[in-house]
Amino acid sequence: MPIDTSTRDYYDVLGVTRTAAPAEIKKAYRKMAMKYHPDRNPGDAEAEAMFKEAAEAYEALSDPDKRARYDRFGRAGLGGAAGGSGGGPGFTDISDIFSAFSDIFGGGGSAPGGGFDDVFGRTRRRRGQGRPGSDLRVRLSLSLEEIAEGAERQLKMRKFTECEHCKGSGAEQGMDGYESCATCGGSGELRQVSNSFFGQFVNVQPCPTCQGEGRTITEKCTVCHGNGRVKGEETIAIEVPAGVGHGHYLQIRGAGNAGLRRGPAGNLRVEIEEKPHEFFTRDGLDIFYDLYLSVPDAALGSEVEVPTLKGRAKLQIDAGIQGGRVLRMRERGIPELGGGSRRGDQMVRVHVWTPQNLTPELKELMGTLRFEEPFQPKPQDHAKGKSFFSRVRDAFREG
Repeated sequence: MPIDTSTRDYYDVLGVTRTAAPAEIKKAYRKMAMKYHPDRNPGDAEAEAMFKEAAEAYEALSDPDKRARYDRFGRAGLGGAAGGSGGGPGFTDISDIFSAFSDIFGGGGSAPGGGFDDVFGRTRRRRGQGRPGSDLRVRLSLSLEEIAEGAERQLKMRKFTECEHCKGSGAEQGMDGYESCATCGGSGELRQVSNSFFGQFVNVQPCPTCQGEGRTITEKCTVCHGNGRVKGEETIAIEVPAGVGHGHYLQIRGAGNAGLRRGPAGNLRVEIEEKPHEFFTRDGLDIFYDLYLSVPDAALGSEVEVPTLKGRAKLQIDAGIQGGRVLRMRERGIPELGGGSRRGDQMVRVHVWTPQNLTPELKELMGTLRFEEPFQPKPQDHAKGKSFFSRVRDAFREG
């Protein structure tokens, strides 16, 4: 039985309360649109009606001004501003809904290569539009210094670019070199209707003649041979924010391969790789450096130079420092991704270097010191029986 969509309350249509937040209304509409999507319900007139009704409800309730008028006067208050039989023209074509609400399904209507990405993950293109280009992927290797400060790179890409001769149309006379497809009559699709015991089934497929574009070329471009694109190169500027890490990626819309005959271009995915560093290892926002001290420097204390991500810096070593101690240099690490105020630290792990290959004179000297009281290990006085990880934790607290 057909559903009467002329009087139903828009809030009831979407299944939300009258005090629902905009995000809740958007979520409810997305759920209904996916449920009654024409591709999921081919030939189902009732599902198509529900799909259109949900679109009309969302059109009214997603706009603050329209929603205020609807709350006060109902559909009569919308006049020609909304669909349905309350005075507005409504959506007469499913493609109108796709165009109006492409952002609901992540298509990014204003973005290059955007459009209505349907629930099956493919782009639904309008008639008269060429096929979309494919995505590209490239790996970008960065040093820790570049990751800490951010980087700008110029990437030279081999890709399909728009044909300059025909301006991407694929036709020798530009957009005037097209005619409506004789096979599908310009619709871009062929429908096959069959009857069965369970009812009528409609099978919709792209037109094999025009590949779903609804048009054919009268005279192909002599340069691109009707494709609207050619193989070429393009230099793309990449701005990498500070704080990225291995496995992160940047998505640049419209920077992929050009589409066929002015179809939307694909996207470019730039995957970040972190180069191994000569001095540092990374742990989240912190970086670690291993400092090796001689026995005299560890016993007497000293001032040493250590590398940082911004050059070298001096570090004061207290007398009697023990191997395994971790010193912290505040805010010398990696900044938080996204422009946050937090920045990691540089952790300096101290190692005391035991001398090797001693000369007879040095061996004799070391032998005289072997039994001196200060040279006797006293771990109980140093760490009070704590494990290495406990000492690391205490080093963080002391920092």
